[in-house]
Amino acid sequence: MYTHIWLKYLPIIRILMKKSAAGDQVLNLNRPDFEKAGVARKAGYKFTIEFTNGKVANVISTSQLALDLAAVMLEDATMKQLFTTNNYTISLNTKFQVSIKNVTPQPEALALEETTA
Repeated sequence: MYTHIWLKYLPIIRILMKKSAAGDQVLNLNRPDFEKAGVARKAGYKFTIEFTNGKVANVISTSQLALDLAAVMLEDATMKQLFTTNNYTISLNTKFQVSIKNVTPQPEALALEETTA
């Protein structure tokens, strides 16, 4: 239903995912794109998708927007490559801002956990 919209933003999301290694990234989306597609306001525009080990790690079935974004991302070759080495949290808020966070544990943090365990 919203696949065509996410495909429009996919090149920018790819770039921001690569940049997210240096810090959290935010993408402002065009609200009319989603309103024209018929997003139900009652359902809300908010969602969070957690990608861990190349798969969606949380329940997103209540949001068609989230389902379509996850499907588009998981079908993209560049995204698949990023997912093999990194974990991400992708969120959409009510201001139509997509936040991209690279939540991959850092090597220093892993080493510290191993020494304290």
